Amino acid sequence: MTVKIGQLLVSAGIITMDQLRQALESQRRGGGKLGGLLVKLGHVEEDTIANLLSEQYGIPFVDLNGCEIEPSVINLIPSDICLKYELIPIERTGSTLKVAMVDPTNVYSLDDIKFMTGLNIEPLIALESSVREAIERYYGTAYDEKLKEVIGDLNGVDDGSIEIRGEDEEIDIDELEKASGEAPVVKLVNLVLSEAVKRGASDIHIEPYEKNFRVRFRIDGILYEMMKLPLKFKNAITSRVKILSQLDISEKRLPQDGRILLKIKTTSGIKELDLRVSVLPTLYGEKVVMRLLDRDQLMFDMTKLGFESDSLEKFEKAIQNPYGMILVTGPTGSGKTNTLYSALGKLNIADTNILTAEDPVEFNLMGINQVQMKERIGLNFATALRSFLRQDPNIIMVGEIRDFETAEVAIKAALTGHLVLSTLHTNDAPSSITRLMNMGIEPFLVSSSVLLICAQRLVRRICTECKKEIKVPAEALIDIGFSSDEASQLKIYRGEGCSRCTNTGYKGRIGLFEVIDMTVAIQEMILQGASTLDMKHKALEEGMITLRESGLYKIRQGITTVEEVLRETVK
Repeated sequence: MTVKIGQLLVSAGIITMDQLRQALESQRRGGGKLGGLLVKLGHVEEDTIANLLSEQYGIPFVDLNGCEIEPSVINLIPSDICLKYELIPIERTGSTLKVAMVDPTNVYSLDDIKFMTGLNIEPLIALESSVREAIERYYGTAYDEKLKEVIGDLNGVDDGSIEIRGEDEEIDIDELEKASGEAPVVKLVNLVLSEAVKRGASDIHIEPYEKNFRVRFRIDGILYEMMKLPLKFKNAITSRVKILSQLDISEKRLPQDGRILLKIKTTSGIKELDLRVSVLPTLYGEKVVMRLLDRDQLMFDMTKLGFESDSLEKFEKAIQNPYGMILVTGPTGSGKTNTLYSALGKLNIADTNILTAEDPVEFNLMGINQVQMKERIGLNFATALRSFLRQDPNIIMVGEIRDFETAEVAIKAALTGHLVLSTLHTNDAPSSITRLMNMGIEPFLVSSSVLLICAQRLVRRICTECKKEIKVPAEALIDIGFSSDEASQLKIYRGEGCSRCTNTGYKGRIGLFEVIDMTVAIQEMILQGASTLDMKHKALEEGMITLRESGLYKIRQGITTVEEVLRETVK
């Protein structure tokens, strides 16, 4: 289907040959289905592919969101087959079974399920995302059963094979390695990793306490407890993760950092993940946190990050400048790296030399020279920046401006013909100007080098599957920033909770953005030593959209909830 769908889309004039080549190159590097890659790259909509296949092969399209499938039908095909072939049975009539499929041209899958069920198979076309959601909805209990099975295996392991010792006692390395290699321990760690990927978690926390040992996932910025594990196996499980991360399993007194390169089979193909592992000694053992860096989750299309049209226009205009500094600000986990990578993706062409200094390098970007900081040997942001200036760069990205030395070199680079992109930890866009001056940068250097400052936050999206309109008092809406006229007519939504969003009412996140353009008026205020508040008022006069206003815009569109905007912004 890979070549066929590409040719069909080009022949129909839906995509260009250049877009097809880009998707094929992405497939060559990371695997996956071509159709899914074209959707991720923003070249085509998922339903366009489904409708094209339906017309081409004369196979009806089915919307799974409106389907209720009988348990007796679901039981006809095991979950692993559904995952393997990306299909789900939806209806049986006599000796005919209707099956919703992403790829109805896959004759091997049709033969397999016909042989397995003994029924005639009638294929229907469905969206890839809706098939995955349906599999999760109807086969979701498979994970719980697997967990019970693995924990049952763990409890069956002889306690004497793993001895828990006090902190000051000697540790038998061979024994720890043997324990961490026990089949149930390996299965459990693999299950935790695969479930985190399946649920779209950004972090995995494995935490020992006095009387329990738990695993939590951070999904869409919120931590959820996923499972409790047998306490007596905390050393074996921690050691398994440390062995995978190539860390010292005998060292239990000091923090350690490592990484795991992982390949996991998913419904869309082989997924490659980079896990950053941090091990921290706590009162009751070592806590492990794994950050999942999934390139597929990166949003390179700037129009989909959440920018309002005016803010996006300012940002895109600023990054096209040949020199100057652009700052993206916000707390940890607010999506700054994604915004910078999106900007670099737009600027990454053959005649441009791009260098980045990062700590850590989160994603490898083709055509961009990325440098990992190593403080212990003296390679910090300032040192890297000085070296960059001897590498004939056009564009420089600095992971973070933390001190005067880094700020000084970055501003000098911006003033000598280079475009510099970096991040700062400040609450909003105007306060970044004051922050630079507090570091020791002269006001005239700030005003002449900085082109634009973008502050951002991430809020959770309402789940589209269980989204419902709710009643909110007009007074409450007026209080958060809506006008009285708008508050009386506004439709407010919230997710009720379903299997797709794990009963949270939210699925995915979107950015709130506050962009301040360095106009002549703002530059003069910097030189005159104006306060942050005065500069904010001036920026508002010139049309700046604040983080709160960006949040209100998302509420109007039914993208997020009032609670999410209140959690991340102030009036």
